[in-house]
Amino acid sequence: MNILHIGKPGNMERFSAPDSLLYSSDAIDMPSRLTDEEYASAAPDTEHIIVDAITPVSAELIAAFPRLKSIHSEGVAYNRIDVEAASGRGICVCHSRGMNASAVAEQTVLLMSGMLKNIVLNDAAVRNGSQISVKESYMQRGDLMELADCSVGLVGFGNIAEATAHLLKAYGVSEIFYYKRHRLSSEREAALGISFRPLSELLSVSDIVSLHCPVTRETEKMADAAFFGKMKDGAYFVNTARGELVDDTALADALRSGKLKMAGLDTLNNEPVTVDNYLLSQSDIRDRLLLSPHIGGITASSFRRSYRMIWEDIKTVSEGGIPSRAVNLGSL
Repeated sequence: MNILHIGKPGNMERFSAPDSLLYSSDAIDMPSRLTDEEYASAAPDTEHIIVDAITPVSAELIAAFPRLKSIHSEGVAYNRIDVEAASGRGICVCHSRGMNASAVAEQTVLLMSGMLKNIVLNDAAVRNGSQISVKESYMQRGDLMELADCSVGLVGFGNIAEATAHLLKAYGVSEIFYYKRHRLSSEREAALGISFRPLSELLSVSDIVSLHCPVTRETEKMADAAFFGKMKDGAYFVNTARGELVDDTALADALRSGKLKMAGLDTLNNEPVTVDNYLLSQSDIRDRLLLSPHIGGITASSFRRSYRMIWEDIKTVSEGGIPSRAVNLGSL
């Protein structure tokens, strides 16, 4: 079995179990950002590609491997893989659904709580000697909030949003709304302690809105001016999903106008993020952004779970089956 890994060198060895298929396969480990020609010439007999979630797998690269049977994302996202080209050749495209649900949920709640407590400015206050004046100003205004004071709207409701809802319940959040195309059963809603709302209504009643959607033609830049315009004045916005879901200009305008109080973002458009990124270049909203470097889903435990899924799915494909985690089931 010939495996090509494209991504962080050493991930296969680092996160695969000792009894995994890795150790009975011919595996080639290559970094991201090489050319299609470099990958194709180094591993012409590739049968299975394992790729990190932000590296493209183009139609041209797929065509370069005549023996290719499957492409597996190391993460949950698969929007950088040309699924249509793969499906046209009967190649199975899989993702590691659920591998990072608990990790990203933790990051989501961290950003929510971090915004409510304004941790960046408060950290700076202690470091620059103004600790007591900042503390006294909070006490005088009486405007510090707890998560339990907030209603939270989850846009999209898969594994990550469900794990987020569980954590929010532990924090005492009593109003958790969700929106997805196909509503859950009333029994499932009751068990999770969540309430369905159409998207426009969810935006209008939530103190915190958090995105949990994949990137598709329908969801790209879904968080646009109309989206933010429907949110409560002074609400908080969280994105631990994908930067492509957000219209950056609209987000900046919503923060600038005060429509949004803050945004907590674990992911931005055009990653890897550089210093000239649009949002980073808007100096007047700098204090309204709480950022983390897209680390929500990259815990060691997440990757160990991912590689268990990857080797299970590759085994299934090699035996002539179609894994349940295939994203192109209907095209194979």
